[in-house]
Amino acid sequence: MSVTPLWRRVVAEGIGTGLLVTVVVGSGIAAAKLSPDDVGLQLLENAFATALGLAVLILMFGPVSGAHFNPVVSAVDWWLGRRTGSGLTAQDLGAYIPAQIIGAVLGAVLANLMYGEAAVSWSTTERTAPHLWLGEVVATAGLIVLIFALAASGRAAVAPAAVGAYIGSAYWFTSSTSFANPAVTIGRAFSDTFAGIAPGSLPGFVIAQIAGAAVGVGVLAVLYPQAGRAADDVVTSHTETGASK
Repeated sequence: MSVTPLWRRVVAEGIGTGLLVTVVVGSGIAAAKLSPDDVGLQLLENAFATALGLAVLILMFGPVSGAHFNPVVSAVDWWLGRRTGSGLTAQDLGAYIPAQIIGAVLGAVLANLMYGEAAVSWSTTERTAPHLWLGEVVATAGLIVLIFALAASGRAAVAPAAVGAYIGSAYWFTSSTSFANPAVTIGRAFSDTFAGIAPGSLPGFVIAQIAGAAVGVGVLAVLYPQAGRAADDVVTSHTETGASK
């Protein structure tokens, strides 16, 4: 169990998730401005910035909160760790998820303002189709298995690079461009730009992400049944940190 006070961890999760959405939305806006006639290049620029930004943010905030930045990661952390007394408690989970969602929304607002857009402009990009939902199931399941496999095998130290690389590649190999995060998905609805998602598309994506998390838990039960014991190391270890002083 983390020795860092809950309020510090919650602040870290809110800021970290917010900055992640700022990276996603901001790089999407920049990509659309720099490469207006090439959607493939826009996606490459957006994916590259997101992969690097996510890795950096995990390094920055991991020692404080674990750098979940994702409600399904936090929920799985609680679910797997509850029997061994590791990972998030129910109280932690109840604090992490609202912080992640609020941070995500504010991160989108920040990106909009930095590029001279309206603070809030609801996205009009519809992403509603079964093949996109399947893409989200695959993206989220893969993310869950990766994160908890690293922790269970004692390789949490490489999580920043590994998680960044996974999300960057999943932008390309999944049909949905790998949102894989309910908080980030909600935040992206607040920006009618390249990385946006229409509010009406949110339910399908979030349900698919929850389903993907469940699939990931099932895979972990088969391949890494001891994953719950390492829940304190998800995404990165935060059991020992000077932030508690």
